[in-house]
Amino acid sequence: MTSVQDEYQKKLITAEQAAALVKPGDLVSFSFGRQAVAVGRALAVRKEELKGLRVRLSAPVYDFGWYSPGWEEYFSVSVFLPTPVCQEAVDAGRIDLNPGVLFPGNPMAEPEPPDVLVVELSPPDEKGFCSFGQSLWNKKQEVGRARLVIAEVNGNLIRTYGENFVHMSEIDYFVAHVPTGRKPGDASLTGKTPKLSEPYLKHIASLVSGLIRDGDTIQIGIGRATEPLVSLGMLGGKRDIGYHSEATTPGVISLVRQGVINGKRKTLNPDKVVITSVGGSTREEMDWVNNNPCFWLMPASYIEDIRIIASHDNMVAINSALSMDLTGQINAETVDGRYISGPGGQIPFVIGALLSRGGRGITVMPSTARDGAASRIVPEFPAGASVSIQRCCADIVVTEFGVANLRGKTLRQRAEELIAIAHPDFRGELKKHANSKSKIRMSKSETSSNYQNPNE
Repeated sequence: MTSVQDEYQKKLITAEQAAALVKPGDLVSFSFGRQAVAVGRALAVRKEELKGLRVRLSAPVYDFGWYSPGWEEYFSVSVFLPTPVCQEAVDAGRIDLNPGVLFPGNPMAEPEPPDVLVVELSPPDEKGFCSFGQSLWNKKQEVGRARLVIAEVNGNLIRTYGENFVHMSEIDYFVAHVPTGRKPGDASLTGKTPKLSEPYLKHIASLVSGLIRDGDTIQIGIGRATEPLVSLGMLGGKRDIGYHSEATTPGVISLVRQGVINGKRKTLNPDKVVITSVGGSTREEMDWVNNNPCFWLMPASYIEDIRIIASHDNMVAINSALSMDLTGQINAETVDGRYISGPGGQIPFVIGALLSRGGRGITVMPSTARDGAASRIVPEFPAGASVSIQRCCADIVVTEFGVANLRGKTLRQRAEELIAIAHPDFRGELKKHANSKSKIRMSKSETSSNYQNPNE
């Protein structure tokens, strides 16, 4: 019988040989998470002979050159989520933006199957199974949909429980990995170098903490206002917290090790941290997650299934926003008409949390932007702004100035609640607009009743 290593060696080719399998007009899809560096570079070298190639990426982490001016004449590139690597190209219209699908895994909603899938995998184990490493997302489904699958083999990838594996028989060719020099924790989940947390985020963390009860199951979305919350003490003093989310944010793995996050009271998948990606982690934490039965990596189609989310009692979805209008509409995608983010899993998690018995949807947002020059709570959205979450799904909103409860409130009551947690410099303007546009009459006390000094 042929050994696993013999079969592996038969499928092992160079990155240049892999790139030679691609034809002009093909749709090449790079899987979500880390992009395969060796194959990406080899494709870029062939740009003139591959003119007309279509390239699809999720949230670009590495720049292979095709985001630069002039490349649009050769490659047609689309991304699901803008990152600093490609933001300028998105703004200039050199690459296209794909908003993704609300129901991942539904064949009727999935995008066009790729001609060539480029994915990163661990070497096969003694039984021939490879791991997708620290992030799974939709990779397993994409392997089954692609005409040709090329896997870049990275021996540093961890193995986890759940569905984070594929058999080498489903892979057409393997390519040796090219190290990038980056280490775990060097960048955030979106590929952006982390900045120091703003001082007000610690106060926001304490406010959100007051909304979380022992035994809750939580989800934490990606964003500068949400990713630091656990590290800033949001779960301090809590017990038996469950975790069902796209990714682990900084501090989550430490709390699993301490037993704070133990999933003991989870309605679904008790005792397990159920995610599709391990993020915000040091090498030490990654080693601790490796082959740890507490961590189950499942496809995004499972993680983001509204029915699965809602099956958790006391599900708490914690997500960020870029702006919000006085009726409760939430924008998590655009600033001044520029797409700088995507809704990601926020929509299914918000809806799932609202359908959960005892569930809550928390939107976290600093009160201002542009170093205090603009209010994030606005009278109404300008033309071109995205409505990521409809007003009927808005629940709890937190800024550094307090907590607004919108569930079941009238438009007048919503405006009052939101103006009360806006920055004081903008409350007068917001109240004036609310009175003139909506005929909402509010007293001075109503616009300041929820004020909390973040410095206290």
